[in-house]
Formats: sequence, C-alpha cells, structure tokens
Amino acid sequence: MKKIVLTGGGTAGHVTPNIALLPSLQEAGYEVAYIGSYDGIEKRLIGDFDIPYKGIATGKFRRYLDVKNITDPFRVIKGFAEARAYLKKFAPDVVFSKGGFVSVPVVRAAASLHIPCIIHESDMTPGLANKLCIPVAKKVCCNFPETLPLLPEEKAVLTGSPIRAELASGNKVAGLNLCGFTANKPVIMVIGGSLGAANVNTAVREALPKLLEDFQVVHLCGKDKIDNLLLNTPGYKQFEYVKAELKDLFAMADIVISRAGANAICELLALKKPNILIPLPAASSRGDQILNAGSFESQGFSIVLNEDDLTTGLLLDKVHELYFNRQKYIDSMSKSGQLDSIQTIMKLIEEVS
Repeated sequence: MKKIVLTGGGTAGHVTPNIALLPSLQEAGYEVAYIGSYDGIEKRLIGDFDIPYKGIATGKFRRYLDVKNITDPFRVIKGFAEARAYLKKFAPDVVFSKGGFVSVPVVRAAASLHIPCIIHESDMTPGLANKLCIPVAKKVCCNFPETLPLLPEEKAVLTGSPIRAELASGNKVAGLNLCGFTANKPVIMVIGGSLGAANVNTAVREALPKLLEDFQVVHLCGKDKIDNLLLNTPGYKQFEYVKAELKDLFAMADIVISRAGANAICELLALKKPNILIPLPAASSRGDQILNAGSFESQGFSIVLNEDDLTTGLLLDKVHELYFNRQKYIDSMSKSGQLDSIQTIMKLIEEVS
C-alpha cells in the first residue's frame, strides 16, 4: 500500500481541496495521513475523517514589522523538526500540499528526506508560503492559465482546484427547512470565508431591511461573528460555519455574495451559482483576491464590488441586477471548460510516488 501525507491549513480554503481528494486517494489504495497546526481549523475539519492527524508548531511570515517576526522563525524550526520526525516514522511515498504557512516546514522536511512533493497554488499569483516551497517541489498545480508563466515551466501544471463532489448533491428542501425559509421567496447566500469578513457582514446587515423585502438571506458570517440582535429576524439565518449542511445551502441559494478566495469561487463556478464577489482589498492582503475576481468578471461569471466602494445602495442595486440577469451568468459558467482537477492531480501523484 502506498502512503501519502496531505498538508495545508490556516483557512478552510487550504483544507477543503485536500478533503476533496480523499475519496480518490482511498479508492486508489493510498494510506493517508494529515499534518497541520496544533489547533488550527484544519484539525477540526479533518477530524470528521478517519485518518491520522499530526499537529506541528507553525509560524507566519509577515511582510510588516511585528515582534512575532523574531519569535515565529523558531516555531517554524520546531515545526520542521516535528514534521521531519513524523515523516520518517510514517514514511510516505509522496506529500501533497495545499498551502498555508503550516505547509512550509512539512514540504521542506519532506524534501530533506527525498520524499517527492506536489504543491497546489489556488490564487493567480503564488503566495509567500508556496514561493518558499516551489524550489523543492516536483510539480506545482494551479487554477488559472495566467499563473503558468509565473511558475517554473518544467513544474507547472494547470489542474484547477479539487471540488468536493458532495457539494453538487445538496437538497434544496433540506436547506430551506434548516433555515426555516419558505419556498416562495428567492434566497441569497452570503459567504464571508471561514474566518469571516467583518466589512461584508456589516454591509449585508445594514442592507438587510431592504434585502428582506424581496429575498431571504442565509449568512455564513464566521467564528464569533453572529449578531445576537438579529437572531429572531424572519427570513434571515446566521451560521458561524457549516460542514455537511453546506451542500443543502448551496442547493437552496439562487445567488451568492462571497469573498473571492480561489477555492470559494471555483466552487461557485462548478455549481454555476450567479455571484457577487467582494474581494479582500489590497490594503489588507497581497491583492490575490482582486486578481481572482477580475479573472471571473472578465469571463462573465461574476459581478465584482470593491470593498472600499461598498455602500448599502450599491449592494442593493447589484443584488437586484444579478438576480434579474442570473441566467446570463449561469450560461457563461456553463460554457466554461471545467478541468477534471481531481483526475489530473491523481495522475501527478501516481507519477511521482
């Protein structure tokens, strides 16, 4: 039996593609283990699956002045040692990394043991964690054609992002029942990401009285970001985060308001959900979500709103515009040549392991 270690964490977007690969890996006969941080979101998500989980120390590489820039390198060194010890014990044939800072010590430790590594870059431009891993990776998978020229030619493979098959098997009635919604009014689904999006949450809640005149709203608002004053608002349902129920909420949703994380928008494309993207602004990130959203907008998949320009009136206008033109967006997404990412990645894993 071949063995594989999966790694990636920090946000759900660095974990869910690994989860999407699990059925194919297990069907192919791989023994699977996961390396993540001690208590990050990846530990909680992987806990639903019967695979070994190893927590290691992690540190973040910041582009700004912070006292943790002095202490975190020592955490990375500790994480490297912990990952290396586990890899020597488990002896995998290959490591697959979905990114996030937890992946850096894992990939580097694997390379030091001559274990081949495949890494996946979701965004249009490689993030810092993956930049540190690319030199020792055998292959680098990516989502966007625009990314290929930014990667070593002999390593770059356009794969798309693994999407969980169960997301397409949701039940609309189950979603409506979960939220206490009626079938006679369209539904907006708001996704702020696993960590939430405070400005998006605020904008949606400020627009809520007007939105609820024409729509019902299910709001995935992030950990500790539920507004208790709105708990009993008819037609409005909040969740910090959902797991198995997500497929039913997608099945129920007529349109979606979302951040522009690469995995999130790839799920919207696969499910053909008309959407408004509100990318994380450049001042709060490296600008990857802005590039992701721009690509989707240019392909006719999305309406894009800049967070800095976000007002209640603008959000209401764009929601109505999207809803009344939703078939146009569905048609554009239906014409997209969707790559079979899981099959392509599985082939790469088989080749290097």
